[in-house]
Amino acid sequence: MELLMTASTVVSGANMVALGILMKVFGSIYSKTRAQLPLGMIFFAGLLFLHNAITVYAYFSMMDLYATALLPYLLAIYVAELAGILILLKITLE
Repeated sequence: MELLMTASTVVSGANMVALGILMKVFGSIYSKTRAQLPLGMIFFAGLLFLHNAITVYAYFSMMDLYATALLPYLLAIYVAELAGILILLKITLE
């Protein structure tokens, strides 16, 4: 049980790092173009960052309350989220 919870925490931390980079990239794009889309993407990435920060906090503060059967599904959700963020980051940097 703790292995899956630790893996979910690590993946959520990786999501936060990738989202921080993504917000910096969109901030750079906004400063150069003053377009509205990068502002919306910064807001969206910020909300995802908040979601992952709350997730990491919840894992540490309420570890005993999570059902063991849920942990593989939660890990899969965060791995899929990381994949999507990394694809968006790759597309944005091209």
